[in-house]
Amino acid sequence: MIALDIMVEAGEWSRLEGAEALAQRAAEAAVAVAEETEEDFEVSVMLTDDAHIRELNRTWRHKDKPTNVLSFPAPDQPGAEGPRHLGDIALAYETLVRESEEESKALADHFAHLIVHGILHLLGYDHEDEEEAEDMEALEVKALATLGIADPYRDMAA
Repeated sequence: MIALDIMVEAGEWSRLEGAEALAQRAAEAAVAVAEETEEDFEVSVMLTDDAHIRELNRTWRHKDKPTNVLSFPAPDQPGAEGPRHLGDIALAYETLVRESEEESKALADHFAHLIVHGILHLLGYDHEDEEEAEDMEALEVKALATLGIADPYRDMAA
């Protein structure tokens, strides 16, 4: 099981109806496809705007621009009681909307994809090289399919 602590920090997130329930389903799908079902997890999710995510991106990744999602894995805490805190995810509303429009994707579908993507990062998956990217993308596609969401990479491959 995975529990999300969702905080709306900034942005027009109220326009994405059912965002919290969708985030929960997407997180559960990510954990299931990663076959991480033996342990309970918790993740903090901050829904924010481009200005704040740009600041986070500049501070932590030295990239002075907004991005769609950032993941901050928590350090291991051996012997800690209760669910394991995987880390934090931050999503930017304006970037989410812009990418959805540019890629002709439903806003809710793209949001679910970014939650899955962020959770997989917190579980240790990455896309730094081609093989890692293919593995991570395959898990994303599989997780999204369980939610009835089409392969977000399909049109990119064409």
